[in-house]
Amino acid sequence: MKIPFVDLAAQHSAIGDELREALSAVITRGDFILGRDVGLFEEEFAAYCGTRYAVGVDSGTSALELALLACGIGPGDDVLIPANTFIATALAVSYTGARPILVDVAPLTCNINPAQLDAALTPRTKAIMPVHLYGQPADMDAVTAFARRHNLVVIEDACQAHGARYKGRRAGSLGQAAAFSFYPSKNLGAFGDAGMMVTDDERVATQVRILRDYGQRAKYQHAVRGFNRRLDTVQAAVLRVKLRYLDGWNEARRQHAQRYAALMAGLPVALPWAAADVEHVYHLYVIRLREGDPDRRDALRAFLQNKGIATGIHYPIPIHLQEAYVDLGYGRGSFPLTEAYAGQMLSLPMYAELPPAALEAVAEGIREFVDGAAGAR
Repeated sequence: MKIPFVDLAAQHSAIGDELREALSAVITRGDFILGRDVGLFEEEFAAYCGTRYAVGVDSGTSALELALLACGIGPGDDVLIPANTFIATALAVSYTGARPILVDVAPLTCNINPAQLDAALTPRTKAIMPVHLYGQPADMDAVTAFARRHNLVVIEDACQAHGARYKGRRAGSLGQAAAFSFYPSKNLGAFGDAGMMVTDDERVATQVRILRDYGQRAKYQHAVRGFNRRLDTVQAAVLRVKLRYLDGWNEARRQHAQRYAALMAGLPVALPWAAADVEHVYHLYVIRLREGDPDRRDALRAFLQNKGIATGIHYPIPIHLQEAYVDLGYGRGSFPLTEAYAGQMLSLPMYAELPPAALEAVAEGIREFVDGAAGAR
């Protein structure tokens, strides 16, 4: 059987009539830029996250960048981020003129390691941006305690954590501001690029609204040198429909994760670990081959591909080893855990509509590979 990594067609077929009705309404009104659905979605998503404000933008990267700018981060400042994350986290910092300072990750969660924050602190550090990687919130009590001690702004990169909870609170409500991506394959995905910044700070929300729309406070009244980073009404209309289903989809992902864990019990594979006080939403289901190396991980990936099972790698080359960030001055060996995991991690198919037979086929494929590798030795 062919098993895709993500199957958006399965999601959209179930709610197709609602999506078509929402899109038709936008077409009829013709309010394609900052139209009715944008404002309504902002209100609904803020309420969902438990924040006072939400501001729609054109991508998760823009949400991160504008949140940083609105919080006063810019040239001459340093921002602490995890070494193991998608490069957009670092790029958003760089776009402001600030410098990303990388921190290695915790061994179980792959989130930023609070025990290493003190060593990464510089005299220029003004903010910390924890990433809720793969759908699990970072250790926010430790992060915020560190931030209070050093008077730092906390901006959550929640681009993979729609609906996740930390000690009962939604991701996005745990810092001064937070950013979400609605890239199509996210737990809450648009029909293209889209993003959202959420906050309880009225000043931050107002500033992001100005920055996203050419720096305008009112039409043709430009207070600052802003950007064109607005959320399209079409995307907002789609997201309003999907938001109603998000909690159900996330619960299905958690059930799939439990089934994966049961099916792969006893294999020499490190499975995702969820802290007791969080509600993981499994945007990605990432395993590691214990004591593995890139060749063995890639062999497993090829083995599964030959069986029609699609997989992903998140992320194969750490930020500090990318050509784009040579100037940060890090070298190989700077972040041992991140570098080791980059060669061991494999993301398995994960989406709400994943059928039980697919879960069983994926697990059986991994078991066959492991048994075959053991026999070859």
